[in-house]
Amino acid sequence: MDVSGIARLATTIADTGLRQEVGIAVVKKAQEVQASSAAALIEAIPPVPSAGSANLPPNLGTRINTTA
Repeated sequence: MDVSGIARLATTIADTGLRQEVGIAVVKKAQEVQASSAAALIEAIPPVPSAGSANLPPNLGTRINTTA
């Protein structure tokens, strides 16, 4: 190999390493954005009302008719 071939190879290797680092950084940032979006969606879910707050009779849902 001549000097220019070695220099070209070294430059290619360095460029490939840089591209990989940039790609990894982009993937990590995308994961952070997705995690933040998922957390915001989970927080946006309204609380489930309890059975007492729906003004339902206290015996509702306590028995199952298995002979019907």
